[in-house]
Amino acid sequence: MQAHELAAQGPVGDLQRAAEQNPYDARAFRQAMGRFATGVVIVTASEENGRPVGLTLNSFNAVSLAPPLILFSVARSARSLDHLVRAQAFVANVLHRGQEALSDQFASSTSSKWEGVDYESGLEGAPLISGALAHFECAPYARHDGGDHIIFLGEVRKFRASVDESPLIYYRGRYRDLGG
Repeated sequence: MQAHELAAQGPVGDLQRAAEQNPYDARAFRQAMGRFATGVVIVTASEENGRPVGLTLNSFNAVSLAPPLILFSVARSARSLDHLVRAQAFVANVLHRGQEALSDQFASSTSSKWEGVDYESGLEGAPLISGALAHFECAPYARHDGGDHIIFLGEVRKFRASVDESPLIYYRGRYRDLGG
């Protein structure tokens, strides 16, 4: 069994030790993963005081149809992580090609992410970003250790989708058009 297989079998509390045990180059691994094209979502929730929180992610996918489950992962270093862990609900807002600037805005760690953003309140006050290609309003279902990330599973309680726009695609570190 390879060292990287051993490290992948369970949670590793010390990231430095994990890096030493894994003989691969983390940057090369990230570049290789970048060869997988993804859509882009902004996951949003509401803090206990009603203030909206959110962040851009490209680690989002469907897990199950019965019950309807989605998943996304959040870096342990993300400023929004604690709020998402405590949230009673969250929304995966799927972005369209024209929302690249919005994706960039929510990818930053600034406190002004919500400036100029139109939204309405959804399940438990979680924001539904206006104009998104689709919204998946979810109740927390489970969380799992994912190394330097936390994996969130959400049970979809409501959703809506539009077919009027092309999705925002992320591939090899850049936004792309669906056609190329």
